[in-house]
Amino acid sequence: MEIQPLYKNHMFIKTVILLLASSLAGILSRMLAFNSQQSLAIAIFSASVIGTLLFWNLRLSIGFLGASLLLITRTIDLDHFIKFASFEVILFLVGMMILMAFLKDMGFFTWILTLILRIKNFTATKFLILISIISALFSCTVDEVTSIIIMVAAIFEICDFFEVNPTPFVIGSVLTTNIGSTGTVLGNPVGILIAAKSGLTFEDFLIKAFPLMLVCLTAVILLLIIWFRRPLEEMDEKIKEHGTNEMFIRLISVPPDAPVKKGLWFFIVTLFLIGMHHRLEVLFDLPPNILLFTIPIISSAIIMLLRFEKAQQYVQKDVEWGTLLFFIFLFAKAGTLRYTGASDVLAQKFSSLAGNNSYVLTSILLWVSSITSSILDNVIVVASFVPIVQSFQSLGFVFQKFWWALLFGACFGGNITLVGSTANIVALGILEKERNIKITFLNWFWVGLSAGVITTGIAWCYLLFFK
Repeated sequence: MEIQPLYKNHMFIKTVILLLASSLAGILSRMLAFNSQQSLAIAIFSASVIGTLLFWNLRLSIGFLGASLLLITRTIDLDHFIKFASFEVILFLVGMMILMAFLKDMGFFTWILTLILRIKNFTATKFLILISIISALFSCTVDEVTSIIIMVAAIFEICDFFEVNPTPFVIGSVLTTNIGSTGTVLGNPVGILIAAKSGLTFEDFLIKAFPLMLVCLTAVILLLIIWFRRPLEEMDEKIKEHGTNEMFIRLISVPPDAPVKKGLWFFIVTLFLIGMHHRLEVLFDLPPNILLFTIPIISSAIIMLLRFEKAQQYVQKDVEWGTLLFFIFLFAKAGTLRYTGASDVLAQKFSSLAGNNSYVLTSILLWVSSITSSILDNVIVVASFVPIVQSFQSLGFVFQKFWWALLFGACFGGNITLVGSTANIVALGILEKERNIKITFLNWFWVGLSAGVITTGIAWCYLLFFK
């Protein structure tokens, strides 16, 4: 009987915090020489971000309400609201979600995973290294949520066979999934959003981001081996008790039947075309990145023609429409800062703080985005900073490293806390639901902080000392 009043009090306190924080943001912006329209845009955007943090389950309601207030108060007009909603990013994500649903339906992910896991002289350290590498590579080529769901299921199966606690391996998989998501445009909505706003291509990611991702992945794997040395020793003892690997290999073996082969070829062709999009755009004189955004849509159209009996299921059940709607309103509200000129003022203040030094600005962007991503979802962080980075151009900065700093900071910082990224929340939710294991804040924080600081530090050195 006492739970309901406590819940109401808790909600009331959160609501008061939200109102006070958003009002304070508006008042401070007026004091810092923002005009009334800019202050209103900042207040509404701040309220949306803080409201999402405090009331995650109500994020769509908050998104609808914030967008309505911006339009009603004429802080932004409808045409620009639609423009800033970044529908090219949304369409890309829809196409990729349908593609991932098709591949999963074909048994593609299970086959790939079981193929790789058939290793000789199986040990706990090899298992940790392998799932870390696979997690990173999966998140480079598919979205991080699909990747972590597949990896957690595989970890459960193998840990159940050897009767060991899956927690260290789940944590390792999540950390490396977030690191791997920086390697290409495909790994995270953050990557495709940055590509859309900056003009960076798939090739740019392969040349600049992928090598750094591999270095950071290596560093974190070494950290995990040291950090979880006792659980690894315990698993090695269990492996010795079970004797040979023959039963284990039979357990994980899945034959590559016709549907798997079909999914494999379809995925390879789609990935190849996405990777070659810049070359094809130059060859056919197409606008920059137009094929990057349309190839997943073309692939999903072909899938729905080939699998017409499941087309409705792919669209209705496998596309996360709630998440996409949240992104639409988030991107549009962030674009309001650009439309009102608030981001220009913020960019000027950042520039002054950095002494108009582009390298100092890069450092600020990297570490601030890393720290804030440990508290907020990294998509929210990047959407907030995109208009500011764009405004740096109006100040005379033409510095591509700003975008890389935003990418690395947002993704690497997501490892610091339990709620730093969607992959963290999904994996820990599955762990609690399927195995009744709940990881506390501190259980995660120290290894997450170590991984976050090490990888952000590596990215910092890379951005400052290498072109």
